[in-house]
Amino acid sequence: MHAERIKQAYYQLPILIRLLLTTIIVMLLFGITIHLVEPNEFPSFFDGIWWAFVTAATVGYGDYVPLSTAGRMIGILLMLTGAGLLTYYISQFASSTVKYEQNRSKGKLAFKGKNHLIFIGWNERTKQMIDMALHVDPHFRIVLIDRTLNHLAYQAYPVHFIHGDAAEDHTLMKANVAEASKVIITANVAAGERQADNYTILTTVAIRGNNAHIPIIAEILTKKQFSNAVRAGTTTIIRPNDFLGTLLFHALFRDHAGKPFDTLLQLLLTQNICIVRLPKQLVHKSVLDAQQLLMKDNKIVVGIRREKEMKLNPPADLLLKQTDNLILLEPWKRNK
Repeated sequence: MHAERIKQAYYQLPILIRLLLTTIIVMLLFGITIHLVEPNEFPSFFDGIWWAFVTAATVGYGDYVPLSTAGRMIGILLMLTGAGLLTYYISQFASSTVKYEQNRSKGKLAFKGKNHLIFIGWNERTKQMIDMALHVDPHFRIVLIDRTLNHLAYQAYPVHFIHGDAAEDHTLMKANVAEASKVIITANVAAGERQADNYTILTTVAIRGNNAHIPIIAEILTKKQFSNAVRAGTTTIIRPNDFLGTLLFHALFRDHAGKPFDTLLQLLLTQNICIVRLPKQLVHKSVLDAQQLLMKDNKIVVGIRREKEMKLNPPADLLLKQTDNLILLEPWKRNK
């Protein structure tokens, strides 16, 4: 896990910085080695490092000179490395680095990490979700799969891009869906509602075939496809048309001035809506009792789920049952 993060951070650096960093590491190794071999001629590590840089650069001030056979052998190796081999390897390294970046930005490289989020479909909603996810936890590892996008710079968006069809096993294997934590499928609204839903369901089937237990959050545009999405293996269905239609209805028939969209958006950006099992100490207690207890932890009870029925803004004197679930609002916790 740590090696993968270091590798990602390394390749995120500009090419010149990477080349400079590699050169410094090589010079440090030679400088430390010559100090250990000839401590009298090179009294400190810095003296050895200075000699390594001067020799590799073929400047040759002559202020430090190895006298032993072993020291001179190190000097010969350093001269060859600095004048020839080092230049060759750096050029090869630069070439491979450029090729790696090109393949990465074009979505040709497989992802080898674990417990990552997979986003399918590149659009404004995906961009916003990525920004929000990284705001909550900057260490989120995100993989993006898209078949229409041909290039995505890692410096612009810190995600691992994979170009391909998410409905194909080969693409999902490159995204390492077998060891991912969640998958989010956004609908391609430009393709038309029915076609977008068909592709979402087909993609869900392919994902479920590669990982039988991974949570799949899918955006379904038409009501007729809800049941098919569930049968395909969707865990959570997002219905944007129903949501926006209801929101527009509220905005249209409100009697007083207000901005319901802005209010709801701010609520979703700052508060996490969660459903939890009723704590034992609240069994046979009232909703008011639960509210007073949970407010100490900065949580607000907005409703309860009793069997298959959901009650929002329940009466304060309603007694809670052991099988009830509480619907809570709590601030997003940003991980540092």
